[in-house]
Amino acid sequence: MQKNLQTRFSTRQYMLSRDFELYYYNEHYTSKVDTHTHDYYEFYFFMEGDVSIEIEGQRYPLRYGDMVVIPPHRRHRAVVHNHAQAYRRFVFWVSREYAARLMELSPAYGYLMQRAEVSGKNVFHSDVITFNATQFKIFQLIEEMQMERFGREARIPLLVNDLILHLNRMVYEEENPAKVKEQDLYQNLIYYIEEHLEEELSLEKLAGAFFVSRYYVAHVFKEQAGISVHQYILKKRMQASREAILGGENISQVYERFGFRDYSSFYRAFRREYGMSPKEYREERLR
Repeated sequence: MQKNLQTRFSTRQYMLSRDFELYYYNEHYTSKVDTHTHDYYEFYFFMEGDVSIEIEGQRYPLRYGDMVVIPPHRRHRAVVHNHAQAYRRFVFWVSREYAARLMELSPAYGYLMQRAEVSGKNVFHSDVITFNATQFKIFQLIEEMQMERFGREARIPLLVNDLILHLNRMVYEEENPAKVKEQDLYQNLIYYIEEHLEEELSLEKLAGAFFVSRYYVAHVFKEQAGISVHQYILKKRMQASREAILGGENISQVYERFGFRDYSSFYRAFRREYGMSPKEYREERLR
């Protein structure tokens, strides 16, 4: 299957498509391509060969799984050191206009391209497992582009956008492991709170559940959610109480079930959240 997805190599260095182009090259000899520039973004994925990439006069030896991001107007070329050895890679071109449209949807689409433009970092390494995931997405896209299946025109942009977002996330998470760790803890805290709304949910309890300090829990939650853990838990308990009351449950049982010490504290919290008492809220909604 992969052999059928290969492209015959061309020295052309301009786009025929308005938005993006993707190629899978695998040959023992490649025609020499001199140093050049182009007005689109190039993503180059190296798989096999004895090759360096030269960007603005600086050479970088490549190894399996390396991704090279070349912004518009950067002088570059691939230097093949051994023509007898197989040379295998993907080349993915994205126009500036298409990239700009994606970045209007979300800045996350542009993290990697802007990273290469601003910092000058062009070569990104990935391990075998990570690169295998990238390969899967690339082959999936090439296959869709080459087949005439129903819905092809709708699915190709989805796969392109998914690939670009995958690449951005891959590099961001590699370069920001502390942020990723915090995001994982935050998501796990959210799930835990959802599952234990009817139980004690103090900072000490949450910290103990994830083997971190209560100060770290408070910091991560406030950083990610913009509100304190206590405020979030109160809002979730208010929502659960409202749903239970509208479902016909006895109000006195509701406030006890969701951890309020007495009815007066529940009454104040409910009125502050919804602008009326629990009884008034039920009568208003059930009219």
